[in-house]
Amino acid sequence: MSEEQKHEETFNEAAQPLDEETLFVVSQTFKALSDPTRIRILSLLCTEERSVNDIAETLNLSQSSVSHQLRFLKNLRLVKFRREGKTLFYSEDDEHVMNLLKQAIEHAAHH
Repeated sequence: MSEEQKHEETFNEAAQPLDEETLFVVSQTFKALSDPTRIRILSLLCTEERSVNDIAETLNLSQSSVSHQLRFLKNLRLVKFRREGKTLFYSEDDEHVMNLLKQAIEHAAHH
């Protein structure tokens, strides 16, 4: 099956009424991508794993603000973390959403 056929099949499935759980997950995903700070954090994590301190320093944000946003993203399973001693390192956890973000950024760059 070609990529175009796969996309067409997915869109045909999407044309069916959506169940409540799917609606909720989609709306939460777009909610996550609607916040400029979360977009900046996810954009950083597209390239490499980062610590909370590194994210805060790079984006010129408070550590508590970054931690709050990462907690939100982790609850949606958009990011994951690993612990090394007392330091938490975050990375992307949902390739589909990261691709959506990259496409949105590319789209915005063309306007």
